[in-house]
Parts: sequence; C-alpha cells; structure tokens
Amino acid sequence: MTNQLRLIFSLPFSSFFPSPNSLKNPPLSTPPNPFTMSAEEHDVTFDSADAGASLTFPMQCSALRKNGHVVIKNRPCKIIDMSTSKTGKHGHAKVHLIATDIFTGKKLEDLSPSTHNMDVPHVIRKEYQLLDITEDGFMSLMTDNGDTKDDVKVPDNDVGEKINQMFLTEEKECNIVVLTAMGEEAAMECKEAPKA
Repeated sequence: MTNQLRLIFSLPFSSFFPSPNSLKNPPLSTPPNPFTMSAEEHDVTFDSADAGASLTFPMQCSALRKNGHVVIKNRPCKIIDMSTSKTGKHGHAKVHLIATDIFTGKKLEDLSPSTHNMDVPHVIRKEYQLLDITEDGFMSLMTDNGDTKDDVKVPDNDVGEKINQMFLTEEKECNIVVLTAMGEEAAMECKEAPKA
C-alpha cells in the first residue's frame, strides 16, 4: 500500500464527514417563517397587471386586414383601405396602407414590403355608465365592479356634443364607449342606456 493510502485510512472518520452539530452557520437559503415575520415583512408591493406589458405586438404586413389596427408614425390607426403591388424586379411586393388615427381621425398612409413586420396596437373597447360631468369637462363613469373612473374628458367633437345633448339637455341615462390604445384613451361613442 502506498503512503498516501495509509494516510487516508489512518485519519478518523469525522475528518471526512463533519457531524451536524459541528456546523456553526445555518444554510444560506432558509425561507422565512410566515408565523414569525414582523408586520413590515408581510407588506409586499405588486405592480399593476399591465406593468411591463407591451402596448403593441408585431404582425407581418401581408397579414394586416381592412378595419384592423396598425401603428403608423407612432399613432394607433384603423385601416380603411389597403392594396398590394406586384413583386418588382428589385424586391418584394409592397403593401399600401391608408388608415385613420383612432383618436384624432387624421388620415395616415404607409408603404412597406409585404414581408415587413409592423406594430399593431392593443386596442381595448369598454362601455361605462355615465354618472356625471364635472365643470372642467371630465366624465364620472361607473366601471363593471362599481368603482368610478374620472379621467376621461368629454371630447371636443360630434361625440362630445352628443354626450352633452343626451345627458345634460335631454337628461337621459347614457353609456359611454371608451377606447384605450398605446397609453391614450378617449370616449368614442355615446348611446342611451338600456332600460332596466
């Protein structure tokens, strides 16, 4: 037997495997005990559900459709017309998009290769019951869960005139359709609330 092996066999067993009592420090990843945590340790702050969510998603130009949505010049738009040109000798077929900004109504155009990816906005359409209109022109709207939403202004267009006519002049109960896209929102439609 070699000298190295003799040395190993002559060492006591405890030199290879320390006893549990000899460990001075507890394991590093000990989870906190929820029954012994202080009140401050229980307070956890969570971001809102849309925190970090993208305002748009990519879609190939050739997959876009009329009456769909697209982002042109960093504005959320509704496609009102589109046409495709044939493949030329220098590249791909081109898609010509004509769209209107969903918030301003301004007409925008774009010409892109059919294989090009374009951004499509996440557009959310919700209907709220109109409760009141403040002096500074903001609407008090009731959400589905009974809370109030007070950050939508009466628009300065035909929809705004219809809201003022139906709610203030005719004193009818109204529902307001609010469109949300790319961090903006606006009242898009006013209709008489159904009778309960």
